[in-house]
Amino acid sequence: MATHAGSEGTVKSGSNTVAEIRSFSLEESADTIEDTTMGDTSRTYLTGLKTFTGSVECFWDETDTNGQVSFAVGASVTLAVYPEGATSGDTYYSGTAIVTGRTITSSFDGMVEASFTLQGSGALTAATV
Repeated sequence: MATHAGSEGTVKSGSNTVAEIRSFSLEESADTIEDTTMGDTSRTYLTGLKTFTGSVECFWDETDTNGQVSFAVGASVTLAVYPEGATSGDTYYSGTAIVTGRTITSSFDGMVEASFTLQGSGALTAATV
């Protein structure tokens, strides 16, 4: 059984690695459609449409023009998430996503941070590097 440290992961926007990542998440889900009919003794369901969402948290870097800056609200990006890193044989997930939110936070005793939320548009695919 393989396990991985969170520090191995990375996120890309197109072919560009997003800088200063602190954490990320990727969620994939499927709707269900009830197809129970009269006479059935238990409810039954079919798989419906699939969707995915994601989020990326970073230390803000305004010079990361091909990474963080490409996550402008409303932009459509090619998102690639590499949970175990981006070396040969590693699994990653990719798809087109729309940037639905950006939050930039700061405190007097902390770093300036950015958080991005993304809504998938189309299928999420799994592949290996």
